[in-house]
Amino acid sequence: MPVISAKRMQDRIDAIVEAASVTFSTKGFEAASIAEIARAAQVSDGLIYRYFANKRDLLYRVLQAFYERLLPQVEAQVAQGVGFEDKLHRLVRRHVEVFVADRGLCRLFLTEVRVASDYQGSAIQDLNRRYTKVLTALIEDGIAKGEVKPDVSPRLVRDILFGAIEHLAWPHVNGDARLDVKASAAAVTALFCGGVCLPVKA
Repeated sequence: MPVISAKRMQDRIDAIVEAASVTFSTKGFEAASIAEIARAAQVSDGLIYRYFANKRDLLYRVLQAFYERLLPQVEAQVAQGVGFEDKLHRLVRRHVEVFVADRGLCRLFLTEVRVASDYQGSAIQDLNRRYTKVLTALIEDGIAKGEVKPDVSPRLVRDILFGAIEHLAWPHVNGDARLDVKASAAAVTALFCGGVCLPVKA
C-alpha cells in the first residue's frame, strides 16, 4: 500500500469529519450510517474505520472540531467588550447564536452525548468546561473590578445562565419554534446583570 503524506491524511480526516457533521446534524445520530457519511466524504467505508473506531468515535470528533472552532470565537467576542455588562452580553448573544447556527449539533450534544455514560472524563467534557470557563472567568474579573457583587458564586451563575439559555433554546433546537437571538440575548443579559451587578458609581 503506498504511503500517503501527513497532509493528505489530514485532508481525508477533515473531509470525513465535515461529512459526518452534516449527516449527523440533518439525520440524527441513530439514523446516520457510516456508508452514507463515506459517500458524502467521497471515501470508502473501510477508510473511515481506519481513522475512527466506530460511529460514536466519529461523533465525538465532530463535536471536538465544533468546540475547537467555537472557543476562539467566543473568547475573541468577550475580549472586545467594554465593561462587564457588555462582555456578558457578547458572550450570551454568541451562545444563543450557536443554537441557531448549529441546531443539529446542539441537539446531538444535549440528547446523545451529555447524557451518555462515557461523557464523564471525555475530551468533549473537557472542551465544554473550557467553554463555560469563559463565563466563570468573566464573573471573577467582574468581582475583582468591583462590577459584580463580591458574594456571587461564578459556578452558580454559570450553571443558571447556561441552563436558562438551553431551556430557552430547546423549543427551537428540538422543534419548529423561532429563536430571536437579539431579543433573547438582551433579556438574559438584563436579567442576570440585575441580579449580580453592583450599581454603577456616579
